Amino acid sequence: MVRKPPDGHVTLGRVAGAYGVRGWLRVAVDDPADLQTQPQWWVGDAEYAVEQTKLHSGALLAKLRGIDDRTQAEAVKGATVALPHSVLPALEPGRFYWADLVGLEVVNEAGIALGRVRALFSNGAHDVMELEGKPARLLPWIPSVITHVDLAHGRIEVQWGADW
Repeated sequence: MVRKPPDGHVTLGRVAGAYGVRGWLRVAVDDPADLQTQPQWWVGDAEYAVEQTKLHSGALLAKLRGIDDRTQAEAVKGATVALPHSVLPALEPGRFYWADLVGLEVVNEAGIALGRVRALFSNGAHDVMELEGKPARLLPWIPSVITHVDLAHGRIEVQWGADW
Protein backbone atom coordinates (compact mmCIF):
# COMPACT_ATOMS: atom_id res chain seq x y z
CA MET A 1 0.00 0.00 0.00
CA VAL A 2 1.38 3.41 -1.00
CA ARG A 3 1.20 5.87 1.85
CA LYS A 4 0.50 9.43 0.73
CA PRO A 5 0.63 12.81 2.43
CA PRO A 6 -2.62 14.68 3.10
CA ASP A 7 -4.14 17.05 0.56
CA GLY A 8 -2.45 20.43 0.40
CA HIS A 9 1.03 18.90 0.57
CA VAL A 10 3.62 18.81 -2.19
CA THR A 11 5.78 15.74 -2.66
CA LEU A 12 9.43 16.77 -2.96
CA GLY A 13 11.17 13.43 -2.74
CA ARG A 14 11.07 9.89 -1.46
CA VAL A 15 12.90 7.78 1.08
CA ALA A 16 15.56 5.91 -0.92
CA GLY A 17 16.62 3.72 1.98
CA ALA A 18 18.25 3.47 5.38
CA TYR A 19 21.66 4.91 6.17
CA GLY A 20 23.58 3.31 8.99
CA VAL A 21 22.05 1.62 12.03
CA ARG A 22 20.73 4.62 14.02
CA GLY A 23 17.61 5.38 11.99
CA TRP A 24 19.02 7.81 9.44
CA LEU A 25 17.29 7.96 6.05
CA ARG A 26 18.69 8.53 2.55
CA VAL A 27 16.28 10.86 0.76
CA ALA A 28 16.08 11.18 -3.02
CA VAL A 29 15.22 14.81 -3.77
CA ASP A 30 15.97 17.18 -6.65
CA ASP A 31 16.90 20.14 -4.47
CA PRO A 32 17.96 19.29 -0.88
CA ALA A 33 17.61 22.94 0.15
CA ASP A 34 13.82 22.59 -0.16
CA LEU A 35 13.82 20.09 2.73
CA GLN A 36 16.91 20.89 4.81
CA THR A 37 15.50 23.97 6.50
CA GLN A 38 12.07 22.56 7.32
CA PRO A 39 11.43 21.41 10.92
CA GLN A 40 8.61 18.97 10.04
CA TRP A 41 8.24 16.53 7.13
CA TRP A 42 5.42 14.28 6.05
CA VAL A 43 6.85 10.85 5.28
CA GLY A 44 4.16 8.72 3.72
CA ASP A 45 1.05 9.51 5.74
CA ALA A 46 2.73 10.53 9.01
CA GLU A 47 4.35 13.75 10.19
CA TYR A 48 7.83 13.67 11.72
CA ALA A 49 9.99 16.26 13.45
CA VAL A 50 13.36 16.64 11.72
CA GLU A 51 16.18 16.25 14.23
CA GLN A 52 19.07 16.68 11.80
CA THR A 53 19.93 16.69 8.09
CA LYS A 54 23.23 16.60 6.24
CA LEU A 55 24.57 16.15 2.75
CA HIS A 56 26.79 13.11 2.18
CA SER A 57 28.22 12.11 -1.20
CA GLY A 58 25.54 14.12 -3.01
CA ALA A 59 22.67 12.56 -1.07
CA LEU A 60 20.45 14.13 1.57
CA LEU A 61 20.52 12.25 4.87
CA ALA A 62 17.96 12.87 7.58
CA LYS A 63 17.35 11.81 11.16
CA LEU A 64 13.67 12.01 12.10
CA ARG A 65 12.25 11.81 15.62
CA GLY A 66 10.67 8.41 16.18
CA ILE A 67 12.77 6.56 13.61
CA ASP A 68 15.60 5.30 15.79
CA ASP A 69 17.06 2.19 14.17
CA ARG A 70 17.72 0.62 10.79
CA THR A 71 14.59 -1.55 10.91
CA GLN A 72 12.35 1.48 11.41
CA ALA A 73 14.19 3.36 8.65
CA GLU A 74 13.80 0.45 6.22
CA ALA A 75 10.07 0.33 6.99
CA VAL A 76 9.57 3.75 5.35
CA LYS A 77 11.70 3.02 2.28
CA GLY A 78 9.83 4.19 -0.82
CA ALA A 79 7.53 6.54 1.11
CA THR A 80 7.02 10.04 -0.26
CA VAL A 81 8.52 13.04 1.53
CA ALA A 82 6.25 16.07 1.42
CA LEU A 83 5.77 19.54 2.85
CA PRO A 84 2.66 21.69 3.19
CA HIS A 85 2.27 23.86 0.09
CA SER A 86 2.10 26.93 2.36
CA VAL A 87 5.75 26.60 3.48
CA LEU A 88 7.19 26.32 -0.03
CA PRO A 89 8.78 29.35 -1.63
CA ALA A 90 6.98 31.17 -4.41
CA LEU A 91 8.30 30.20 -7.82
CA GLU A 92 9.44 32.42 -10.65
CA PRO A 93 6.90 33.10 -13.41
CA GLY A 94 6.67 30.12 -15.74
CA ARG A 95 7.73 27.59 -13.08
CA PHE A 96 5.27 25.29 -11.32
CA TYR A 97 5.10 22.68 -8.62
CA TRP A 98 3.97 19.41 -10.21
CA ALA A 99 1.26 19.05 -7.59
CA ASP A 100 -0.34 22.26 -8.90
CA LEU A 101 -0.58 20.79 -12.41
CA VAL A 102 -2.24 17.48 -11.56
CA GLY A 103 -5.91 17.58 -12.50
CA LEU A 104 -5.62 20.45 -15.00
CA GLU A 105 -7.33 20.08 -18.36
CA VAL A 106 -4.99 19.85 -21.36
CA VAL A 107 -6.20 21.43 -24.59
CA ASN A 108 -4.43 21.66 -27.95
CA GLU A 109 -4.15 24.73 -30.21
CA ALA A 110 -7.36 23.69 -32.03
CA GLY A 111 -9.29 23.76 -28.73
CA ILE A 112 -9.63 19.97 -28.53
CA ALA A 113 -9.48 18.57 -25.00
CA LEU A 114 -6.79 15.88 -24.79
CA GLY A 115 -7.38 14.84 -21.19
CA ARG A 116 -6.48 15.81 -17.63
CA VAL A 117 -3.06 15.62 -16.04
CA ARG A 118 -2.81 12.39 -14.05
CA ALA A 119 0.87 12.67 -13.12
CA LEU A 120 4.22 14.14 -14.07
CA PHE A 121 7.57 12.38 -14.01
CA SER A 122 11.08 12.74 -15.35
CA ASN A 123 12.44 10.25 -17.86
CA GLY A 124 15.99 11.59 -17.64
CA ALA A 125 15.89 13.56 -20.88
CA HIS A 126 12.97 15.80 -19.86
CA ASP A 127 9.81 15.86 -17.80
CA VAL A 128 6.72 14.04 -19.06
CA MET A 129 3.05 14.79 -18.47
CA GLU A 130 0.74 11.75 -18.26
CA LEU A 131 -2.84 12.44 -19.28
CA GLU A 132 -5.87 10.39 -18.35
CA GLY A 133 -8.53 10.06 -20.98
CA LYS A 134 -9.29 8.00 -24.06
CA PRO A 135 -6.66 7.42 -25.20
CA ALA A 136 -4.24 7.95 -22.34
CA ARG A 137 -1.29 10.07 -23.50
CA LEU A 138 2.27 10.97 -22.57
CA LEU A 139 3.36 14.47 -23.58
CA PRO A 140 6.87 15.85 -23.14
CA TRP A 141 7.06 18.90 -20.88
CA ILE A 142 9.18 20.99 -23.25
CA PRO A 143 8.72 24.57 -24.53
CA SER A 144 7.87 23.48 -28.07
CA VAL A 145 4.87 21.49 -26.73
CA ILE A 146 3.68 23.44 -23.66
CA THR A 147 2.49 26.82 -24.92
CA HIS A 148 0.59 28.21 -21.91
CA VAL A 149 -0.28 27.23 -18.35
CA ASP A 150 -3.26 28.94 -16.71
CA LEU A 151 -3.54 27.76 -13.11
CA ALA A 152 -6.40 30.15 -12.38
CA HIS A 153 -8.57 28.55 -15.07
CA GLY A 154 -7.23 25.01 -14.58
CA ARG A 155 -5.91 24.67 -18.11
CA ILE A 156 -2.71 23.82 -19.99
CA GLU A 157 -2.50 24.67 -23.68
CA VAL A 158 -0.27 22.50 -25.85
CA GLN A 159 0.86 22.16 -29.42
CA TRP A 160 -0.10 18.53 -29.92
CA GLY A 161 -2.33 16.80 -32.44
CA ALA A 162 -5.48 15.07 -31.24
CA ASP A 163 -4.58 12.04 -33.35
CA TRP A 164 -0.96 11.70 -32.18
